[in-house]
Amino acid sequence: MAKNLHTDNAPDISTVKPHFLFAAIGFFVLGVLLVFSTPYFFSVYYDHHLLAVTHTAVLGWLMMLIFGSLYQLIPVIFDTALYSEKLAKFTFWLTAFSISFLVYTFWMGDYTTLLPYAATAMYLSLFFFVFNIMMSYKNARIKNFKSLFILAAVFWLLLTETEGLLMVFNFKYNFYSASHLYHLHGHAIMGLVGFFLMMIFGVGTTLIPMFLISHHLNEKLLKKSFYLLNIGLAGLMLSKYFFSNQLLIILFWLMIIAGIIYYFRYIYDSYKHRMKKILDVGMKYTMLSLVFLSLPVVLSLIMIFMPQLGLQTYAETIILLFGMSMIFGFFTTIALGQTYKTLPFIIWLEKYQKLVGKYHTPLPRELYSEKIAGIQFYLYMSFLILTFFAIILAQEWLMQLSSILFLLVTGLYNYNVWKMFFHDSEKYINKRDKEILNN
Repeated sequence: MAKNLHTDNAPDISTVKPHFLFAAIGFFVLGVLLVFSTPYFFSVYYDHHLLAVTHTAVLGWLMMLIFGSLYQLIPVIFDTALYSEKLAKFTFWLTAFSISFLVYTFWMGDYTTLLPYAATAMYLSLFFFVFNIMMSYKNARIKNFKSLFILAAVFWLLLTETEGLLMVFNFKYNFYSASHLYHLHGHAIMGLVGFFLMMIFGVGTTLIPMFLISHHLNEKLLKKSFYLLNIGLAGLMLSKYFFSNQLLIILFWLMIIAGIIYYFRYIYDSYKHRMKKILDVGMKYTMLSLVFLSLPVVLSLIMIFMPQLGLQTYAETIILLFGMSMIFGFFTTIALGQTYKTLPFIIWLEKYQKLVGKYHTPLPRELYSEKIAGIQFYLYMSFLILTFFAIILAQEWLMQLSSILFLLVTGLYNYNVWKMFFHDSEKYINKRDKEILNN
């Protein structure tokens, strides 16, 4: 399996590792901010503290993890080397600075003085990332629907960030005719569906069948998913910004849901034909994340038919549930799962690739504590359940409890990540040699 994640075109480990480390730290910071943000969850969902939490989650945790994973997977998905590793390293440092700066300005509620500078730096860092991926794709020897998901995702990322930057400057110069909240919805949908969902689907089409060891899958399902998702999202954005036609908005949103269903069918096909019957903790997270994706799908249907259902008074609760179920129910769950699948292989390749055949080497999963990962899994499931009940019942104490559970999860996750990063291969080999001599 490690061989599948490593080719002659693979980037140097120094290009990939910092992204995973920053993401782990960002995950812990997210846990801390979540604990201190509990009172704001029951005010308005666009409170500046919640915007800080949201951007820590989507940028400091999820996006940085995606960047690192994608740099490692580009040679596998595109069958070519990353266009520029130097640009990737520069982009990392600029992105790390920009995320920290942006989250700070949101937390402080400084929309007009510091935020334009933070948003501009963030936009530049993401532009460099998009440029690097696009140029890598230009040299790709594989251009199938798996790679097209990645290409579409970076396109939507650019649009998401363009809208975000315009929104920031609108705070200062007030050039938008529509309300800021109207544009915030578009920014969020393009980011969550266009970038994160599309990117995870694209990477998942390679990784999930690889880790389940399933072959000869129905690629037509992927094609249908790709076209429905992109046509639906493009139509939704055009309808929102130019036509303002509610019927068209519903139609295009239903196309997005249909695209998700076709992807479900593809992954279910992979699961059904898997050769690996027993799921480890990484694949448990992954499979559960796809089950959790059904919740925002149902909530989105409720949102578009809210007037007909007479649920306008619950609008903010439903929108908050939708956002939490997307970011934590689906994105974070699958991110945790795939970290436990990809990062151990990346670290193992660095530590042991040259030692294979010379010494006894550990399995990649032995680089972290499976016991800690198991405890983390059940704590995270408890956090999700408590969070959804806390939002539905509007109980601040319950939200506080779930936030503390989440902070514990981030601590356990960091323990395992740092354990992998500082694994001592020489110490392990010397220990094994002594055990062999003693026996």
